[in-house]
Amino acid sequence: MKKLFAALMITVVVFSAFAGGQQGSGGGGGTTESGAVTAPVEINSSVLNQLGLEQVNGMYRFRQTQPITVEVFDRGLDGGRSKPEDNFYTRWIQAGMLRDHNVQITFKPIPRWTEVDELNNMLAAGTAPDVCVTYNYPTIQSYANMGGVTDLNPYINRYPDLFPHLWEWLGDEHINYNLDPVIGNLWGIVGKMSNPTRITTFIREDWLKKLNIPVPTTMDAFYRALVAFRDNAGVLLGDNARMMIPFSHSFDVGWRAEDITLSFVPSNINDRDYYVYTVDDYSLTRPSIVAGETAGKSAARVLNKWYNENLTWKDFALYGEGDTTEDNLLKSGYIGAFTHNWDYPWRNGNDSILAAMKKLAGPDANYIAIAPHKNDAGVAQKYGYALTGINIFFPASNKNPIAGLLYLDWITKQENLGFLQFGEEGVTHTTLSGGAVQTIAAAGDKIQNSPNNVDYTLTINGIKMPTLDLTIKSMALAYTGIDSGYVEAGYYASAEPRRTMGRPIVGEIISESGMGQIIKEKRNALFAQSITAPAANFDTIWNAGYRDLMNSGGQAIIDERGAKWKQFYGDRTSIR
Repeated sequence: MKKLFAALMITVVVFSAFAGGQQGSGGGGGTTESGAVTAPVEINSSVLNQLGLEQVNGMYRFRQTQPITVEVFDRGLDGGRSKPEDNFYTRWIQAGMLRDHNVQITFKPIPRWTEVDELNNMLAAGTAPDVCVTYNYPTIQSYANMGGVTDLNPYINRYPDLFPHLWEWLGDEHINYNLDPVIGNLWGIVGKMSNPTRITTFIREDWLKKLNIPVPTTMDAFYRALVAFRDNAGVLLGDNARMMIPFSHSFDVGWRAEDITLSFVPSNINDRDYYVYTVDDYSLTRPSIVAGETAGKSAARVLNKWYNENLTWKDFALYGEGDTTEDNLLKSGYIGAFTHNWDYPWRNGNDSILAAMKKLAGPDANYIAIAPHKNDAGVAQKYGYALTGINIFFPASNKNPIAGLLYLDWITKQENLGFLQFGEEGVTHTTLSGGAVQTIAAAGDKIQNSPNNVDYTLTINGIKMPTLDLTIKSMALAYTGIDSGYVEAGYYASAEPRRTMGRPIVGEIISESGMGQIIKEKRNALFAQSITAPAANFDTIWNAGYRDLMNSGGQAIIDERGAKWKQFYGDRTSIR
């Protein structure tokens, strides 16, 4: 660790020298002690000369070729996928960026399921890509505190006219989402979700029909369906009855059981409590409608009951990130219900969970999206702040932030975005008469490694079409061999009803720094140990694990968030 930290400090010194030179030549900007956004400047010939740019055919182009590296997730996919760093789409991006901006792009793959660990190592060693992405903002903040991250305020806010597509799409809300209200540092910008989907609960439609069970619309009805699956394993699976798993949620309970957890969050929760008691981005520490419990504990109690009644996957805690065991069980047709990303059964075309299941379990095998987990107001509520996507940041080793921002602007431009999301007309998609886009099964190098190439369209998570109706129809048509009606139902089950909470602007929460992975691991252990405990021991085991999580930093985060809220919002409980 000493060697890694030393490498980071060397990188910081080198970057500081570079940044000082840039600012001295007029290429940088600054922020004030009040946290003001850097004032924009007019782009004229003098500014272009200082930045080494020229304007050619309406494009801002570097006079000398600028090389940058860009992170791309390696999802470890098989089934004919191409290399995430070298395929038809990466070469198309590289050619376009070189033509339009004279920027040479090299993609650097990072394993998706261990991205935080990989980024930590590379940031410490000064070898991170020039354009980095992560869903874990505390990782960015931790290295920013050590001088290892570039402040984007002096670039993106000083030269907004260089990045028109970025500003048009993200706007001030997403570009300055992480702006410190006191100091003014901007360590990263956030992408924007064009479709506010999260997770959905799926259930075997064919099993419900076979047992003459109505589609569950309440938690109790869902529970009764799981019991029926368990008690009729022989009818549903024949000789494979012993493989029956009525419900699966995997080791990542915080995410995968969120539908259940949110059903325990009070419908009248205010902005303050939602913010202060969000230690881990999920509802582990948020209030519960059950007196004296958090929503996380209430959900774990339900899952403990189901576990002890043989209604859930017994081995869920044994298989961690990136493991395919659960997927294989789904494909084999052994799982009656599960909660996952809203489109999980249909992803990957002919290699999808549903396609494989139909081959093994019969053509009638099917999962449908349902919303049975309702709160105290009878609503299957979804929560969130602004429609934010992934965090995008530049490490201190990035020698040309302008080139990195031009890259983000280029991939956000609608014509470039459209090609990345859908590919070639007549080859990988066709535009229908009403304007919706229907994909065509791709082959070889033109297969996308992520849905609609989301791993390359960093600023946009989801399909971006002129209207919501076209967006949903195009989304539904994007899944090879799937009835679009099922996909549309899945979208609505995941996205609505959505309550947008007011997000406070309070600056850095120091107690969160470096705690992301620690909280995550303790959360996973807490859920695993309490869910698998004998029912009589549930409270004892949960309370001990929860106390450990709080003592290990969770309570400090809650306390500091509360103090920050008080500092900026006083006794108010709502942002609006």
